[in-house]
Amino acid sequence: MRVWRKVKGDAPPPAELFVSAQTLSPSDHLTMQAAAQTLIDSSISKTVNCPEDIGFEEFADIYVEGYHLGCKGLTTYRPNAVTGSVLSVAEPLTVEKTEEPLAPRAEQLHGTTYKLKWPESAHAVYVTINDIELGGQRRPFEMFVNSKNMDHYAWTLGLTRMISAVFRRSTDVAFVAEELKAVFDPRGGAWMQGRYVPSLLAAIGDIVERHLGGMMPKAASTNAFATATRAMPQCPQCGASALVKVEGCNNCLDCGYSKCG
Repeated sequence: MRVWRKVKGDAPPPAELFVSAQTLSPSDHLTMQAAAQTLIDSSISKTVNCPEDIGFEEFADIYVEGYHLGCKGLTTYRPNAVTGSVLSVAEPLTVEKTEEPLAPRAEQLHGTTYKLKWPESAHAVYVTINDIELGGQRRPFEMFVNSKNMDHYAWTLGLTRMISAVFRRSTDVAFVAEELKAVFDPRGGAWMQGRYVPSLLAAIGDIVERHLGGMMPKAASTNAFATATRAMPQCPQCGASALVKVEGCNNCLDCGYSKCG
């Protein structure tokens, strides 16, 4: 193939001159393996690629033919809708057109800054969410997370950019709060305002949810607040309302009970 390209450039090579594992018939695969088997005293790691529409009798004959050719072992593979295929020709990559930003950024935006004091951090975290008015409705446009704690710099910068991009390109951003609130810190969370918050990111998710709730009708906002502040499930061992799910396993924050323990 290298010589062909050197002589012919990008011209496609004739199919009868150049073959691949996908265009070879099962018999041709076996012939290649049998030729190498005479020089090898063990079985060969070789896959015989079968067409998807091969019949059962034809498929069974592959093993019979391999035996008669002296192959000490072989593997067959037939592509299918369940397991896919070992080898495939990738389709040309198409980039879906992303939704354009909702509106250009104005010189001045109105927003709210929330102070978040996380118990494990010596410095407070400040979350600012700026809004725009679109079609007579206020909606978030960008978010900034700042802290004097330099240990937070990289992830807060990344979070700022990603969430701001989502705010500008999506009409429904409630999932941002839900995803953040689902993050659990393996070192443990903290009790804030009478309820357990599993991580600093979850606390930021609470802020996003609170900010979005302020843009909703009063009844909907009240329901969202009630959902966010409902009591945790009770522990089956000690009865305390302190059961949280960490990595798919229920754990009690009070007595240490673990369903997976």
